[in-house]
Amino acid sequence: MTRTIIDINILQTVPPSNLNRDDTGSPKTAVYGGARRARVSSQAWKRATRLGFEERLDQTDLGMRTKRLVEEVARRARRLEGELSEEDAIRAATAVLEAAGVKLKAPRVKKGEAAGPGESEFLFFLSSSQLDRIARLAVDAERSEDPKAALKAAAPKKILAEDHSIDIALFGRMVANLTDLNVDAAAQVAHALSVHAVDEEFDYFTAVDDAKDSTAGDDAGAAMIGTVAYNSSTLYRYATVNAERLLANLGDAQATRRAIEAFVQSFAASMPSGKQNTFANRTLPDAIVVTLRDSQSVNLVGAFEEPVVGDARLRRAAEALAEHATEVDANFGTTPMKSWVVRVGAATEALDVLGERVTFPELADAVGEAVAERLMAAR
Repeated sequence: MTRTIIDINILQTVPPSNLNRDDTGSPKTAVYGGARRARVSSQAWKRATRLGFEERLDQTDLGMRTKRLVEEVARRARRLEGELSEEDAIRAATAVLEAAGVKLKAPRVKKGEAAGPGESEFLFFLSSSQLDRIARLAVDAERSEDPKAALKAAAPKKILAEDHSIDIALFGRMVANLTDLNVDAAAQVAHALSVHAVDEEFDYFTAVDDAKDSTAGDDAGAAMIGTVAYNSSTLYRYATVNAERLLANLGDAQATRRAIEAFVQSFAASMPSGKQNTFANRTLPDAIVVTLRDSQSVNLVGAFEEPVVGDARLRRAAEALAEHATEVDANFGTTPMKSWVVRVGAATEALDVLGERVTFPELADAVGEAVAERLMAAR
């Protein structure tokens, strides 16, 4: 069986920032190679990547993850049938979702507030196409003489297992009480780690009350004081996509190419938004190395098991990554079929040995074309 694995390796320097907080408000960390490292969770970067899709893909290619399925289906049903009242739309949406096997429960409300429509027990990820088709079925059933019989005959659960959106196909879907609707993710994203040890630092800040007038005898002291935890780091980021799994999830070769190109661009250029207004830390990668393999995914984080020390961390990290990647491929037979390098500055020139030098706009097209050729040849 043909295998087409796309690995994305990124080195990215980030100035003082707090991209991804823990429960105490401090930047997340992890111990790796015996040293405390800066860490950004995979969930945080997947969320940022999904938001990046909105700039690169049509809304019809994307999905929605929500508990408020009834409200969303009802909204789409009313858009299809303008004469449908809100109450009837809610009833029809509830009926079609329950017929599909989605368990609904009353939402939490504050004391004194009226309860709204039922919500799913868990966050439910549905494509735009699936939501539209379910809404259409709700309208058709509502118009029929026997809505319950109409829903049973239409098998609405089948709709939820077809026409997956690109984000569902990439990141998967888990439905705890409807396991036959689960979708295996075609993409995996690692937690980003700093290539060096980090120490947490704190920014002491004060805020002044603009309405105070010190010349009139008002207290000239700060109206608010506090601290914000932060660190700065050079991160190693990694993600991988199985093109065959993605094709199986989407069922369309052209959609698969669009998905891979959008993922490469969005993952590389995205940034989690934690404390962005405080630190304005949005940077772009210093280097991106994308490989296309027919063997298996290879996370190259082992290049940094021994933390980088001293000055010129980016240069040392690029050299360590180039050396580790070369040795891994030589000793495990995982040499890529094709690889591409996007980089800036002299500090990353060691990575040129790993692949063809391209610009970022050229990268997605090159990867997409190579994947399309592989998938076409496998037919």
